[in-house]
Amino acid sequence: MDEERIQITAEESGERIDALLARSFPALSRSLIQKCMEAGAVTLNGKTVKKNARGSAGDVLLFSFPDTEELPIEAQELPLDVVYEDGDLIVVNKARGMVVHPAPGHPDGTLVNALLFHCGDSLSGIGGARRPGIVHRIDKDTSGLLVAAKNDFTHRALSAQLSDHSLFREYEALACGSFREDAGTVDRPVGRHPVDRKRMAVDVKNGKAAVTHWQVLARCRGYTRLRCRLETGRTHQIRVHMASIGHPLLGDGLYGAKCPDKGLEGQCLHAQRLQLTHPRTGALMQFEAPLPAYFIGVLEKLVLL
Repeated sequence: MDEERIQITAEESGERIDALLARSFPALSRSLIQKCMEAGAVTLNGKTVKKNARGSAGDVLLFSFPDTEELPIEAQELPLDVVYEDGDLIVVNKARGMVVHPAPGHPDGTLVNALLFHCGDSLSGIGGARRPGIVHRIDKDTSGLLVAAKNDFTHRALSAQLSDHSLFREYEALACGSFREDAGTVDRPVGRHPVDRKRMAVDVKNGKAAVTHWQVLARCRGYTRLRCRLETGRTHQIRVHMASIGHPLLGDGLYGAKCPDKGLEGQCLHAQRLQLTHPRTGALMQFEAPLPAYFIGVLEKLVLL
């Protein structure tokens, strides 16, 4: 196991250790981190801790990353749009409708199944058996750019870039309604919905910090074309934030039921730009994925292109 050292800051004092580690290593699920804690892989000032433990300023955490797990998921030959690939990472343009990793209701046909076929054994294991190589996710009905890691070194480095916000992600979206301003920022915590666990919601008390910057690209007949830049990467962040200010995304049945869907199956949201620093070479890398056909078709109908 590789080991990571973290010294708790004054701002992090009193925070649960599992939550702190989940924020520091976004590629790892909180449940996986808790399992590591139960297995003694996390120490606080040299002593093992329970999953509900909290730290104080100056305390030192040592986190032993879990070893790569055997991957029982089936490799499947599925369409895969590879934008860039080398020995450390792969950047793909995910198709709309494809789930990123196996989950209840989606045991196969996912991006992970496709990556296993394409990359063979060359995927990091830090994400666990269900999410090999997966550093960050985008929703099933969101299309666009996603980077996956081929080894644990790259996985940890890209996770750190996610944590310090140096991994740049920019989206195009179609929102319902007209915006008065040309640009703005939504800074509202996002957490699990208190009643419907399939949804997220703005949650000032229990949510995690979430910041989305938006810019108007075009307006027409009650619809707005937006560019959205993520400062953080919470689940459904752009969808929740836009709905919270009265502008749900077009086609988003989960957060925008009152918005006409124009016959769409899912939200109009595309991860268009991705920028990262290559973990091994230090080179700044920028990628762009063109808008998919369905998105262009809607833009043409709404005269927003």
